[in-house]
Amino acid sequence: MPKLTPTSYLVLGLLAREGPSTPYELERHVRATLGHFWSFPHTLLYSEPPRLAGFGLVVEERETEGRRRRVFAVTSAGEDALRAWLDRPSDEPTELRDPGLLQLFFGDLASASSRLRLAEQQLAIHRAKLAAYREDQRLEGRVQTSARGQRTVERWRGETLPMGIAYERGAVDFWEDVAYRARASLGEVESGDPTDRRARQVTSVDG
Repeated sequence: MPKLTPTSYLVLGLLAREGPSTPYELERHVRATLGHFWSFPHTLLYSEPPRLAGFGLVVEERETEGRRRRVFAVTSAGEDALRAWLDRPSDEPTELRDPGLLQLFFGDLASASSRLRLAEQQLAIHRAKLAAYREDQRLEGRVQTSARGQRTVERWRGETLPMGIAYERGAVDFWEDVAYRARASLGEVESGDPTDRRARQVTSVDG
């Protein structure tokens, strides 16, 4: 039995949904959808399909004209491997690598103004991401799903994008509280319950 990795199943899944694709097309799908929640070196999208072809899980054809691109398609054996993987619920814990949280962990060794700058920077990042996700959600169902790659985009918007929105909303709330506590330490605001402060805000993260 060949050793398959998450990237293996990612490639098999995209080929099964989108049909024969070049590594560049796979990368384009990932950047628009999966890349928002699954980080990995995109160079693997160029090395993994030939490896899977060696196992008989995909087949490779090279265009006879033009750029002579390498086009890969999933085989019946590849579809069987994909279905077997989908039938095994993942029991691995979620991985989180957040540079901002790492800095905050050592925030007691820094000044309140440093913590405030960190919180403001993180707020800018998460608010921008939240706005982008909401715009993506607004576009759900507005385009023809028969277009090349659109099935994967619509799957992202309908199934996994809500988790991204929920995460970014939580991150905005969290860093707003960090910023509030830092300002309180600097004497810029009265100390108190950050949740009360957030409830009194005229504009909310849902606005």
